[in-house]
Amino acid sequence: MSPILDSLGMWLVTAQLPEQLERAVASASQVTDLPNFDDVDHVVIMGMGGSGIAGDIVHAVAGPMMPVPVVVVKGYPCPPFVTRRSLVIAVSFSGNTEETLEAAAAAESAGAHMIAVTSGGALGHLAHEWGAPVYDLDASIQMPRAAVGAVSVPPLIALGRIGLFPGAEKWIELAVTQLRSRREQLGGPHDPAAAAAAAIGDSIPLVYGGGDLGLVAASRWKNQVNENAKSPAFANGMPELCHNEIAGWATATDLTQRVLSMVSLRHDYEHPQIARRFDYNRRVASPAMAATLEIHAEGDGQLAQLFDLMYFGDQVSIHLAAARGVDPGPIAVLDELKAFLNAG
Repeated sequence: MSPILDSLGMWLVTAQLPEQLERAVASASQVTDLPNFDDVDHVVIMGMGGSGIAGDIVHAVAGPMMPVPVVVVKGYPCPPFVTRRSLVIAVSFSGNTEETLEAAAAAESAGAHMIAVTSGGALGHLAHEWGAPVYDLDASIQMPRAAVGAVSVPPLIALGRIGLFPGAEKWIELAVTQLRSRREQLGGPHDPAAAAAAAIGDSIPLVYGGGDLGLVAASRWKNQVNENAKSPAFANGMPELCHNEIAGWATATDLTQRVLSMVSLRHDYEHPQIARRFDYNRRVASPAMAATLEIHAEGDGQLAQLFDLMYFGDQVSIHLAAARGVDPGPIAVLDELKAFLNAG
């Protein structure tokens, strides 16, 4: 399928995620002066939007393997437990995200070990003032949401070099291998992402994932449909949705059958009971849906399977944008919001 509108080259940058990951590894490997393993009691990752997903990825994939807890902060406040034994990684693609700047400044004032991941802006300036390591992002990437590889690799590499996430570079290498394999399936006459987008059509997708890994993937799908296709979408995770949202499908109506579709994101690292919950939820919710899809992750390792699901979803969102005649690049409402906040 050829895009109708694509003023910022989102089709190409989305397809080139494997190369983006490789470039990010090469760049991140040059950063030194990281804190010592014995000086870190916990890790805090700060970021919003397309930059904030870096923290979600670390929490879901690296967190379960790390000897210290990982906390993700999306907002203005810095957690009160941050001290001189905290490692704080502030991620802002532009370097000017006001929430991240405020939280990071408070963390630095509390004496935390600081790391900045940014293409410059105010965060880059502050990090140099603080003497903090800076992971420079490729500023040529037009939109933060298109830089998921660029923003997520530096925290993983940093944690690997410190010794908190051993094998980081190998896990990233396996993710690159899987993304290349997935890309070979896309773009042809039997493109599974195009087929998924066609099934969703004009409906509002409800994207469900299992466990922390699946929930990150589902949230990424939701955000990409919001921003690329300029369309509503919603996400939730197993097992939580089985304690509330599932009750909403007790009565299917003509309205839900016209408006909603369900996408289940599956991976090999689900708890056995989550697999059973997916089966039950599909039985209960399917009658209320215009379409029901199930996408299965491939790849070796949790990071590879997470990136595989996100990459597939990114492609679906681009196809949805094309089918709806929408430019996947600029987002006028976000520009208007920033102008509104700055005017206040």
